[in-house]
Amino acid sequence: MDDLYNTDVLSLAANIKHIGRLENLHGTSRKVSKLCGSWLEVDVIIEQDRVKDFAMRLQACALGQASAAILAENVIGASLEELQAARDALFAMLKHKATPPEGRFAQLALLSDVANYPARHTSTLLAFDAVVEAVQSAQT
Repeated sequence: MDDLYNTDVLSLAANIKHIGRLENLHGTSRKVSKLCGSWLEVDVIIEQDRVKDFAMRLQACALGQASAAILAENVIGASLEELQAARDALFAMLKHKATPPEGRFAQLALLSDVANYPARHTSTLLAFDAVVEAVQSAQT
């Protein structure tokens, strides 16, 4: 388990940006991991099909927090397609030990060892599942 909770992961978990709520939001989503009880809520404001502003609230393990921190650092300016691609690549990395995501979310590679711990997959995916849903709801 030491490979899971390394210095990089713990540092990310301790330094999450964009905590809170947005006013006049365009989309929101709440996701919960039934296995561990972790939860995450995301608010987004969209402009020209890209995330203009973002905020979240969460109660999650260090892995869920680390994933959320990576999202928060890179989400502004992202399109729905980029967010879906990152979510799908993270899912494939965790479930099938596929190559880590590339581009603006390449830092998710730090979580590649989570693939060996299926009970941690859902909490690690929460932030990306929530942001995709929030952006989709904002665009409908």
